[in-house]
Amino acid sequence: MKLLRGHPESLYRVPTKYCGGCGHGVIHRIITELIDELGLRDQTIITNPVGCAIWADLYFDFDSVQPAHGRTPAAATGIKRILPDHLVICYQGDGDMAAIGTAEMIHAANRGEQFTTVFVNNAIYGMTGGQMAPTTLVGQKAATAPQGRDPGAAGMGYPIQVAELLAGLRGSRYIARGALNTPANTRKTKGYIKKALEAQRRGIGFTLVEVLSPCPTNWNLEPLQAVEWLEQYMIPAFPLGEIKDALEEAQ
Repeated sequence: MKLLRGHPESLYRVPTKYCGGCGHGVIHRIITELIDELGLRDQTIITNPVGCAIWADLYFDFDSVQPAHGRTPAAATGIKRILPDHLVICYQGDGDMAAIGTAEMIHAANRGEQFTTVFVNNAIYGMTGGQMAPTTLVGQKAATAPQGRDPGAAGMGYPIQVAELLAGLRGSRYIARGALNTPANTRKTKGYIKKALEAQRRGIGFTLVEVLSPCPTNWNLEPLQAVEWLEQYMIPAFPLGEIKDALEEAQ
């Protein structure tokens, strides 16, 4: 038998700390496969978020930096400016990026910084115990919204559509949203991230791929139920596809 795909060289062979059914491991695999395919393992630097993926340096066999909470875009900006020949990836969750790090990301996108963001959206705070996140859906229950998110209640508001928000900025060149609910959508997500990384190598501008990812533990669901919940509720709220593709006009 011919082996079509083995273990990525850029991914350590270690036990995972992520919960069963969590999407971070799949996204790590996608990133490391692409780095191997592009032959850029020695020229890649990733900035890890404060959140569940704070463990990412345990899995990536290439350089990584652990900035303060929400400051990954600022760190990625500095790294890319100092090392413009390197592939710089900003890895963030919805709490890290869409709450404490919102200003950092908006201004980085507006400036057209030359790094690529992989934004993991699971609509909940994971590491800290399931509190309501900026992306928590209307009606979705959380530790700080036990009756469900109510836009009319003080302090709750509506879920932020980060990809659409950043797509409106002139400095952003490529914005897409994928999901991990099916093999087909996972392959599409990999394609979006590959396109974003290739655009970065061409020096075109700010690129971001949002990934809808299950969080069975904090959704209080079994892994299969979490995938079904993502399909039924998250995808309608956060539509999939390429939201902005201005790569050609940037040539």
